[in-house]
Amino acid sequence: MRLVLITAAPFEAVSGASFYHRRLLAAWQDMGGEAEVIALETPAKAALADRFDDAAAILVEGSAFELALAALPGLQARGALALIHHPTALEPGTPEARRNQLKQLETTMLPKFRGVIAASTPIAERLSSEFGVLASRIHVLVPGTDHQPQVAIDADAPFGAPCTILSLGTLTYRKGYDVLLRALALLPDLNWHLILAGEPRDPAYAAEIVDLIDRLGLTDRVERHGAAAGAELAALWARTDLFASATRFEGFGMAIAEAMARGLPVAITDGGAAGDLVVVGAGIVAPVDDVAQFSKALRRLIFSPALRAEMGAIAWNHARSLPQWPEQAAALERILRH
Repeated sequence: MRLVLITAAPFEAVSGASFYHRRLLAAWQDMGGEAEVIALETPAKAALADRFDDAAAILVEGSAFELALAALPGLQARGALALIHHPTALEPGTPEARRNQLKQLETTMLPKFRGVIAASTPIAERLSSEFGVLASRIHVLVPGTDHQPQVAIDADAPFGAPCTILSLGTLTYRKGYDVLLRALALLPDLNWHLILAGEPRDPAYAAEIVDLIDRLGLTDRVERHGAAAGAELAALWARTDLFASATRFEGFGMAIAEAMARGLPVAITDGGAAGDLVVVGAGIVAPVDDVAQFSKALRRLIFSPALRAEMGAIAWNHARSLPQWPEQAAALERILRH
């Protein structure tokens, strides 16, 4: 089967959605399918739908709706499906007028697709309850999670031993780096070092984070990196004792799953689908935007190597039960033939 993905540019961005697209399409091709990506940088013309033969299966990623607006009716008439990591109207920090505009677009367009693929069950539930999509037309296709070697956490290290924390994701308000930094600033007595790695997708927010690090007196404690991938990202993972994310909203939480796949404990906030991903004992989950509670969660894990080892083992075992990319490519084929 030939698969066409229509998404917003750039396809090669270091982000969760782009990683999902690349890995899913690579697994699709490994399975013997054909794949084409159309990354829109400017609004597409209505004739976009005429580019595809009747045998092509078409996925339209939600963030591309506005760019493909004129072409959507034709794509829907050809049986296209929508792919939703999370509805754009749910993006935290979006001004109310803009949020209403996006909500109107999504509630108008989503029910008209032959089907809608959601990146997690919580997102599927919100598409049904808030965006007018019939539950019978929603399919859940979570990201694949690669099996990884289990990291060695020294459970016998003394309490208060050095702890390197990794927080990974694009620098946007949604990712809650301001909450993470404020929570860590409440722990000056502990021996922690934070690696903050992410593409500055929102330059204004990224500048706020740089300023906040300075104002909180954390300059010597925080190590900043841009978008990390490949060998650079592997090296960061290798230095990590604890993964932390103060996310305000996640459609799934791939970085969290990647941390657990390595046997790392996680300290996160319950934003969107993030909390559902962490089973009991694999980490500590705090409420969104609750600096005090998140700081308490971090304190427990930073202070105790034994607790990190215990939770890391549970995380690793849980992650090995999550589907891998070849399974999800096969699941996608079943969805498309549904």
